[in-house]
Amino acid sequence: MDIYGAILAPFKWLVSIVMLGFHEAFNFIGLPSSSGWNWTLSIIGLVLVIRAALIPVFVKQIRAQRGMQLLQPDLKKLQAKYKGKTDQLSRQAMAQEQMALYKRHGTNPFSACLPMLIQMPFFFSLFQVLSGISTASQKGEGIAAMSHDQVVQFEKSSIFGAPLSASLLHGGGGDSQVTVWVLSIIMILAMTASQFITQKQIMAKNMSEEALASPFMRQQKMLLYILPVVFGVGGINFPIGVLIYWTASNLWTMGQQFYVIRRMPTPGSQAARELNERRKAKGLAPIDVTTGKKMSEEQIKASEPEKPKGQRYQPSRKNNRKKNSQ
Repeated sequence: MDIYGAILAPFKWLVSIVMLGFHEAFNFIGLPSSSGWNWTLSIIGLVLVIRAALIPVFVKQIRAQRGMQLLQPDLKKLQAKYKGKTDQLSRQAMAQEQMALYKRHGTNPFSACLPMLIQMPFFFSLFQVLSGISTASQKGEGIAAMSHDQVVQFEKSSIFGAPLSASLLHGGGGDSQVTVWVLSIIMILAMTASQFITQKQIMAKNMSEEALASPFMRQQKMLLYILPVVFGVGGINFPIGVLIYWTASNLWTMGQQFYVIRRMPTPGSQAARELNERRKAKGLAPIDVTTGKKMSEEQIKASEPEKPKGQRYQPSRKNNRKKNSQ
């Protein structure tokens, strides 16, 4: 076994154990063991378990993202301070002050990627389990916690006539080939669209004006379009079972972000203003989204956008109009 396989081995066991637990539960309530819907629901159950376990990490991610956005004004001052200084001592001093800034705000640029990084071993483990179904079935072997009989059951399972172990590039063959292509394309589009919408709603509503104008935002805009393309291209090789997992996970993320943006928006963002507008419509006092407490009169005035000053109309006298007409 190589190093990569050794690292993923415990994750493969964990993934397969959780799937088998849900599989037996659905089998107990009446779904056949070889039913594709039984295994599909088991994969969705795996998503729910992993994402529920990641909720504390997600809360940490939200705090880190909020901290990154709030420190943008200080980060701009730091960059202006060392602008044009390219010597090693200046770069080192800037890096130290930047790290101190991150520490003071309790955040760092990598915290936003933490939930995805934690999910990746489970994702790759599930990919290895499902993509190895056919080989294990032919050799009469099991995979991780799955016995040979369970491997055979999974290999025979399908939804809408498409085997769960088949992919766009490696279809089920025969009459199921077209069904595999259609279902794979639909799942890939759903997977990439849900990921794009999730990131787009964060950037459109849950970022302050300072964050939107920062260099960090340019990187986020690049990732907004690059990541869906990467997963979309990679999806042509994913088994349908893996596409189900990733799509369900993305839908969870989209709903989770919608809840956070609506209930716990970033200070200074459009979502924060909309929250206080909804409170105002209900007759409630606006709140400071950073502390959750009611805003003072000074804070309310400071949070209101400035009204554009139009040109004042000066009415002319009748005599002036007569002179101009002559």
